[in-house]
This record gives sequence, C-alpha cells and structure tokens, in this order.
Amino acid sequence: MTTYLLIAVSALVVAAGATPLARRAAGRLGFVDRPAARKLHSTAIPRLGGVAIYLAFIAALAAFGDRFYIRQLAGIFLGATLVSGLGLWDDRQSLAPLTKLAGQLAAAAILIASGVQVQALHQPALNVLVTVLWVVGITNAMNLLDNMDGLSAGVAATAATFFLLLAAMSRQYLVGMLAAGLLGACLGFLVYNVNPASIFMGDSGSLFLGFMLAAVGIKLRFPANVDFVTWMVPVLVLGVPIFDTTLVTVSRLRRRRNPLTTPGKDHTSHRLVALGYTQREAVLILCLISGACGLLATFVTQATTAEGYAVGALAALTGLVSLVWLESRVRRET
Repeated sequence: MTTYLLIAVSALVVAAGATPLARRAAGRLGFVDRPAARKLHSTAIPRLGGVAIYLAFIAALAAFGDRFYIRQLAGIFLGATLVSGLGLWDDRQSLAPLTKLAGQLAAAAILIASGVQVQALHQPALNVLVTVLWVVGITNAMNLLDNMDGLSAGVAATAATFFLLLAAMSRQYLVGMLAAGLLGACLGFLVYNVNPASIFMGDSGSLFLGFMLAAVGIKLRFPANVDFVTWMVPVLVLGVPIFDTTLVTVSRLRRRRNPLTTPGKDHTSHRLVALGYTQREAVLILCLISGACGLLATFVTQATTAEGYAVGALAALTGLVSLVWLESRVRRET
C-alpha cells in the first residue's frame, strides 16, 4: 500500500503543478476551445490539460513503479501514448474519425502483442475480438463523457479508486500501480477543472484516460471466481461512461444522426441539467452513481455466483429503465 500511496501522491503533485504550465502554453500553441452553439462555456478555454495528466501519470510510475512488469507496462504506455498523441493532434487540428479509429485499433493491437488481453473466453479469436471492442469502446466512451466541467476526470478518478481497492484486495500489483497513478493524476487536474473550469483536458486527456481504464479493466482478474465475475467487474466500475455512450448512440440513431461525429447536448449530464440540476450537481450525481457502481462491483467479487448474476441483472435492468426514461422524457436536440 505504501507504493500505491507514493504513486498516487506524486502523480497528484505533478498534475497540480503541471496543469497551470499547460494552461499558459495552450494559448501560445493554439490549443484553445472556443465558444460555440453546442458548447456550454462562453469564453475561450485552454485545452492542454491532457498533457499534464499524461506527464503526471508517467512520472509517478517511472519513479515508484515496479519494473518487474516491464513488458506489459511498455505495451500499455506505448498504446496510451499513441491514442493521447492522436488526441493532442485532434485538439490542435481536427482529425478524420477514421484516422482516430485506426490509431485506436493500432493501440489495441499493441496491448494484445504485449500480452494484455481478455482471457475470460475459451476461443483465442474471441478474446482478441472482445479486447479490441473493449479498448476502442471504453476509449471513446471516456472521450464522449468529457462534455461538462470535471465530469470525465471525476468519473475516471472514481473508477480508478475502485480499481485500486480491488487490486489491493486481490494483490494485483500492476493493476494497483496503474490505478493509483490514474487516481492521483485525475485529482491533481480536477483542482483546475471543477466548474467553472479554467482548463480542459481535451481529447489528449480523455482518450488517454479511456485507454488506460480499459487496459486496467482487462488486467483485473479474479481466478478464484467464475469467468462471469472477471468480465462483469470492470463493466460495473465503468458503468457511467458505458451508459452515457449507449444513451447517446441510441438517441442519435433514433434521430438518424451519426452517433460518433454528431456533437450535441444530449448526454446524460445535459439531460440532468434539463431536469433542473446545476452543472456541478449533475457532475456530482454522475460521480456518485459511478461510486455506487464501484460498490456493486466490489460486492460481486465477494458474492456467490447466483448473487453476482442477480446484481448483474438488476444493474442491466436499472440501466435500461433509466435509458428509456431519459430518452422519452428528457430529449435534447443536437
């Protein structure tokens, strides 16, 4: 636990110190998010915070991480650097969606080549396919979730907290180190990103967080439990970004819009604001829901198989009912 604490604290300190520097550099380098009809902010906001998050995470792991896992760490870092770099490029000069997708597929391939892949299925080809879908899906889900001050970083910090807890409980040191680094980096950045934010993380940050959370979810395993528990735990921990992406996808397809390239105020957070909550309250609600999902995931690791299936069914039903209600009662136009 001492190592985890050192990693988390050092990442927090570096992120808190590097974010103001990134904020100053953003204006000079042209990394600025300007107001638009579909955006919530009314003034130009720097969006180079993802660089601070990335540097804080790397620095903390380099200083206090265990070199025993060097091959898998190298694959994870290389894949994360690729998606973050593409996000940085997109923040400066918009990239075509297919270019970003190609980069994410390449990053997923790097993960698989380094030995980080789903192993819950009994067919190697299916494991590879599910790994690619999971990595690309969660990477983009965190990117889509970055639609309100403090939301993506807050949910990522909450998810990282539970990944760290679960790793400590099951003595999975690689997962614990990665989760501790993510937690500290997100908390250090949140100091400047809580509403009203003075800096955004940009795609370089949201894609990096999504990729890292996907990789951590893959590495978290429970060999003493049935395979159902292994794949269900990360799905629950990342329930908020998965739900939000599903809601947006369903909503935009119903309106015959492209779910990935059509921006709009139709995310879960926007719908909560439409119900009368402030932006801060909407973000807090989603972080609390993320925490509840993490608690359910923790319970599943200790529950019987029947109890685990019951929790999974209840969570799925709750998500479905919430999706239908939000889509039918609180529609937001793009």
